[in-house]
Amino acid sequence: MNRAPLSPIVCFISLLSTGAALGNPVTTPSRTQDTQSAPLERSHSEQAASWGLTEQEWTRFEQIQAGPRGYWSPNLDPLTALGVEAENDQERQRYADLQVALEAKRAERELAYQNAYTAAWAKLFPGLLPIQGMASPPAASSPVEPRRALFVEDHCPACTAEAQRLQSSDTAFDIYLVGSQGEDEHVRGWARQAGIDASKVQHRQITLNHDRGHWFSLGAPRPLPVTFQQVNGQWQRLD
Repeated sequence: MNRAPLSPIVCFISLLSTGAALGNPVTTPSRTQDTQSAPLERSHSEQAASWGLTEQEWTRFEQIQAGPRGYWSPNLDPLTALGVEAENDQERQRYADLQVALEAKRAERELAYQNAYTAAWAKLFPGLLPIQGMASPPAASSPVEPRRALFVEDHCPACTAEAQRLQSSDTAFDIYLVGSQGEDEHVRGWARQAGIDASKVQHRQITLNHDRGHWFSLGAPRPLPVTFQQVNGQWQRLD
């Protein structure tokens, strides 16, 4: 009678049993080795220093996020969490000052890189509208230049009208085409028929993006267009 071959799991169990019977201990990978090969985590003092905080303040931040605030705002940054939960006006003002200074530096670095990116695109792909990949949700608005996220779709006169209205108001905003299927030329075609100014796209006053499900994740209802803007760290619909 032919016997069915033993599964790898059965063979492994048999091997363990044989080793035990012969008095040969079966070794397992050392936890020490795993620890040594894993990347080292940053210490509390290093994390605190990167935000301009003391170790005590960092511990306070962790305690805040372990409580109701962590449930309400799970991804809140340390300065905002400490500021919102400050116990007096002096603390609140300290965290506000730290956050403004830190975000101003961030905006300066992002603007410098954006200028370099714009110059590189114009050099390598002159005349071609850049399309953003958008593997993540809409970018957070900077304190210097708040941006709106406009969700549009094909065959939508109201979407075209809203995009033209925002463009004529000289507002910085990001267009997300729902149903683009990841096709760059699809997004470019929509922008052309909507009369989007190519120079504003080149200079990123307006960006063209694939939606990739972000419209759904924000809970934006139909009909489109729908516009969102970040307010106090949360995306809110603008009516």
